[in-house]
Amino acid sequence: MISQPYRLYVERSDPSRNMARYYAMSIEPNLFGDICLLRKWGRIGTRGQMMVHHFCQEEEAVRLFLDLLRQKRKRGYRPRASLPK
Repeated sequence: MISQPYRLYVERSDPSRNMARYYAMSIEPNLFGDICLLRKWGRIGTRGQMMVHHFCQEEEAVRLFLDLLRQKRKRGYRPRASLPK
């Protein structure tokens, strides 16, 4: 059982380089009780790619989640800006 929800969605955009990327992660249990870290990434507006990591302990999944979050922040990924009203 997961103690708290872990979900992340960040984007990186640079119109001068025609760059519009997204990166999403979540920690969820699978049907067999294992803990999974789901990663999705690609160009905004596309299906992109997906990778699933399986763990026995939630702490291992959280550690990888936080490491990947740090890496993405260093590369310029930020939470999506809210849309103007």
